[in-house]
Amino acid sequence: MSEGMKYQLEFEKPLAELQKKLDDLRKHPEVHGLNIKIEEEIQQIQQKIEETKRQIYSNLTAWQRVQIARHPKRPYTLDYIRGAFKDFIELHGDRRFAEDKAMVGGFATLEGRKVMVIGTQKGRDTKENIMRNFGSAHPEGYRKALRLMKLAEKFGLPVISIIDTAGAYPGIGAEERHIAEAIAVNLREMMVLEVPIIAAVVGEGGSGGALGIGVADKVLILENAYYSVISPEGCAAILWKNRSATPNAAEALKITANELYKLGLVDEVVPEPIDGAHNDPETTIQNLKAALIKHLDELTKIPIKLLLQNRYSKYRSYGRFKEPDAATAESESSKTSPKQDDQINGSITQQQQ
Repeated sequence: MSEGMKYQLEFEKPLAELQKKLDDLRKHPEVHGLNIKIEEEIQQIQQKIEETKRQIYSNLTAWQRVQIARHPKRPYTLDYIRGAFKDFIELHGDRRFAEDKAMVGGFATLEGRKVMVIGTQKGRDTKENIMRNFGSAHPEGYRKALRLMKLAEKFGLPVISIIDTAGAYPGIGAEERHIAEAIAVNLREMMVLEVPIIAAVVGEGGSGGALGIGVADKVLILENAYYSVISPEGCAAILWKNRSATPNAAEALKITANELYKLGLVDEVVPEPIDGAHNDPETTIQNLKAALIKHLDELTKIPIKLLLQNRYSKYRSYGRFKEPDAATAESESSKTSPKQDDQINGSITQQQQ
């Protein structure tokens, strides 16, 4: 089985079949009839592949986008650091407990701009995933991230946070070392950090694990990434009592990039190649790099006092709702349906009898 076929998603199978046919044709042109022009047939299949790509990827469901966000061939945090940044010097340890390899970070330059870049890192194979804890950081990972942010603040360096995690590690050890407290402290401290902060969700943005490095002046998200308070599987298990309802949960949660943008929870949707970042990592990395540079240049022009005010206002505006005024509420509460009126009248008649 080829590497590409090994990680083929269910809805990508029509593309895989066409690609296999094209590869076979190029490798063994002699098996086809002499009356057929091989070049024309290759061109026809290539056109069919492009049409199929457009049909599939322009009509993705929320659950299909979640599957793409989790694709093992997508670029991870270190891929973005290597591809978009230069002079990366990784820093280690939280100075309290241990080094957490699920959280990486250090000094870097972005087209000559000095920054501190941090992010959650997954593994490419079983061995690396165990080392990286599948991208789910322990408390020491979040404490390391905060240490690096404070270091950035000391030297006046902007912070760039790259988010790709299913969530913080939920094990006993993490609870014993106060994972909730570590994330909560990060939320508090990032809100008042006196340097520009940009967060980019490049794959999974799961729950508090993502929020622990996600408070920012600008929040970007890749086209096929997602950002959610809970995984679709977890939501389905709680609300539907059945994990088979996962696609319904993904739709209801409004966790895809475009939905989040409409809700005002992210500031920009960074485009991916038509068939996803996993099929063209280099273009995706360059797209994110361009977006980071644009927002970084805008944020560095804003005075710190105003930057902090804007950051505070940004997060205070989330979860907006409108309460009806007293007159409207009273009017609504006085309304009853004919069926309710009959029930009330019947109850009164019964009491009188």
